[in-house]
Amino acid sequence: MNRNVLFNYIEEKLTTLATRIELRSKLNLLELNIHSENFFAELCNIIFDLELKNLNFSYQNINGIDLIDYKNKVVVQVSSTCTTSKIESSLSKDVYRNYTDYKYKFMSISKNTPDALKNKIFKNPYNMEFDPKQDIWDIPLLLRKILIKSIDKQRTIYDFIQSELGESIDCAKTESNLAKVINILAEETFDINAVSPEINSFAIEKKILFNDLKDAKGIIDDYKIFYHRLDEIYMEFDKEGKIKSFSVFQEIKRQYILVSKKGNTPTQIFYEISDCIMKIIMGSSNYNIMPIEELQLCVDILVVDAFIRCKIFKNPEGYHHVVTR
Repeated sequence: MNRNVLFNYIEEKLTTLATRIELRSKLNLLELNIHSENFFAELCNIIFDLELKNLNFSYQNINGIDLIDYKNKVVVQVSSTCTTSKIESSLSKDVYRNYTDYKYKFMSISKNTPDALKNKIFKNPYNMEFDPKQDIWDIPLLLRKILIKSIDKQRTIYDFIQSELGESIDCAKTESNLAKVINILAEETFDINAVSPEINSFAIEKKILFNDLKDAKGIIDDYKIFYHRLDEIYMEFDKEGKIKSFSVFQEIKRQYILVSKKGNTPTQIFYEISDCIMKIIMGSSNYNIMPIEELQLCVDILVVDAFIRCKIFKNPEGYHHVVTR
């Protein structure tokens, strides 16, 4: 998945969340605000390399501080209201007597911060380290930070936001989409008469470690559950006389060989294979547009499945061959 696709998805999800928070706040429905504190704590940890914890859900609940990073000495006030009075009220809390050596951040989770507010000099009775231009965090600021991150970091942020804000997996819809994607790949790649391919099963965990794919372990663990259902889909297609499973595996393997020559890390190779397969599918004359999120899910499932079946990446010594059909 390229930068543009990653960033567009992240932007859409964050701006939608901010709009919902603003609307629900006007209706005095604040449950989303409360749950969003955990979300933004984790998101900011990824973006800024922090270790923020939500004090509102711990025994250490401190009035006036929502998030705290003891290691990097950062305190964050999270609010759906971003005004002069709100920020100054926060900065004047007595609790900050004990945190004068901490950096103060104000996180606006709904409205964008007016430029005039970021250029304002605030009353700061405890002289907290606070630069409004850099330390008032809002969605546009987070997006600017994300935009200049490496593609690996953007992918991490994308995966996190998808897990938190994405739609839950509709298994029936996913199976239908998988069948469509398999059909496209089989038509777009070369046609070779071959016997039904041998499927290999082995210790997935061992192969992940052997290939230094610990950063991709999450996605492999999430999607390996589709192994048996994919086997059934391949068998249904193969009964038609064309070995579509063979064509799909060969295309994924071909992309693996090409990508491996670029000198990327194993995790970069894993994700770039998915990107290449996405481009092939989207460029096909047989492609009927589906939501990018659904297409990405299907492609990731196919790549994970190829990994499990020993079609891509090296196999550790001692793995067991199992012929499943």
